[in-house]
Amino acid sequence: MASTTTNHSRPEQDYRALAPLLAEHAGYAADDPRRADLRARLVVAYLPVAHNIARRFARRGEPTEDLEQVATVGLMHAVDRFDPGRERDFLSYAVPTIMGEVRRYFRDSAWSVRTPRSVKDRYLAVGGATAALSQRLGRAPTAAEIAEHLGISRDEVSEAISAHGSYHPASLDETLGEGDDSSLVNVLGTVDPEFDRVEVRSLVHGLVASLPRRERTMLALRFVHEQTQAEIASVLCISQMHVSRLLARTLTQLRAQVEAQLLADDDAGPPLAS
Repeated sequence: MASTTTNHSRPEQDYRALAPLLAEHAGYAADDPRRADLRARLVVAYLPVAHNIARRFARRGEPTEDLEQVATVGLMHAVDRFDPGRERDFLSYAVPTIMGEVRRYFRDSAWSVRTPRSVKDRYLAVGGATAALSQRLGRAPTAAEIAEHLGISRDEVSEAISAHGSYHPASLDETLGEGDDSSLVNVLGTVDPEFDRVEVRSLVHGLVASLPRRERTMLALRFVHEQTQAEIASVLCISQMHVSRLLARTLTQLRAQVEAQLLADDDAGPPLAS
């Protein structure tokens, strides 16, 4: 008879078989190399869970690869913090932990324009209040009604509503009036100084993708999630000094590769006309 499966694309009995490894992992000291080895095995074994959760959020405008990376960080935290003596089932503990990490990413990192955290929180609260009040009132609520519902001022509600433009900026192709020249790009269009960096960014993206998994994770934690070296050391189960050396070595390597490639492109000259 076929085995029972969960929504996480792996037989449930396979996950139950990992329980002894979780207990063994929790029994080792944080600096025990056996714990680091077990941690890596457990993270790989539960990766389908993290990727499944990441795909649930994939329609919110963020690349699935980025969401999977964030979900994997959440999985690492879950493995590190899981206590078999207190929690009966790892998945019941891990799934909320992973989802919390992904939601935190959307709250703190997925905004197109850097916005104060207090405004982000109010933006989400206003969105929830608007949906609840609309259902109860049978119409869209006013700013005063939302303010009363949340116990905040009308100005704070207005500020939160205005923050929508920071999360979902208007398209440059949006038409502001009549005629072919009325799009936002034609009204605001200027030469973007970042155009000169497009080639470098593309080159760096390819070079980073070719790095070993540990170095890629380390760079993502440092420059995407803005974690400290101490926090990175905790996630990777290595010393802070080791993180510092790896970061310096990896960045030096990337810089040298970028400079060599750009120099080679300059020496090659412009392409010949056909």
